[in-house]
Amino acid sequence: MNTPLVAAESTVADISSAALAPNRATKRVLEPAERIAEVLFGLIMVLTFTGSLSVAEAGRADVRSMLVGALGCNLAWAVIDGIFYLMGCLAEKGRNLATYKAVLAAETPEKRRQLIAGALPPVVAQLMTAQELDTLHERALELPPPPKVASLDRGDWLGGWAVFLLVFLSTFPVALPFIVIDTPVAAMRVSNVVAVAMLFLAGFAYGRVIHRSPIAIGIVAVFVGVVIVGFTIALGG
Repeated sequence: MNTPLVAAESTVADISSAALAPNRATKRVLEPAERIAEVLFGLIMVLTFTGSLSVAEAGRADVRSMLVGALGCNLAWAVIDGIFYLMGCLAEKGRNLATYKAVLAAETPEKRRQLIAGALPPVVAQLMTAQELDTLHERALELPPPPKVASLDRGDWLGGWAVFLLVFLSTFPVALPFIVIDTPVAAMRVSNVVAVAMLFLAGFAYGRVIHRSPIAIGIVAVFVGVVIVGFTIALGG
């Protein structure tokens, strides 16, 4: 089996299906790295609020104000991040559609090969021969005509909702101790433990995605998260 050709056919299939089947999802709602990034984003956002609370002097009103601010901020950013995700999906589909149309309209074999190779991952493109690129073009000609414009499909909208929920819901485990524990000092300690555990688990999962030591990446995630939160609080964020 020609592995580069199979990989290239998969990539071309993704591009053509995005152009020709706008109502069908072509990939998972969110990739693992995207899910982890959204969780880390939500955690850092809420930690900038809980970390700025002075538990030695805080009363219930202060805790309530902190919770309202943390939840409100994460809600706003969850909406914004979800919209950005949809914008990114539409931009990607637009690029794929433009490439697909350009391949079909190319007047010379050299131009077609250049366009197809440019749409492939660089490692795969370097392994493709001219004949294999021509084979991909012949298969593209067998597909129905592409639509005039790119559009979002069900998978894209589900991805937008998933981004919203991940950013917003990642707030609650860190904020929950302040809701169920009356003593601000105890609530802060429990919240900090939960935050460190979630940062470590997110880093652990990311380490598995990038095939590095999960424990080491988990420790790095805790360190980086704490440093970012510290800088944010120090700068008045």
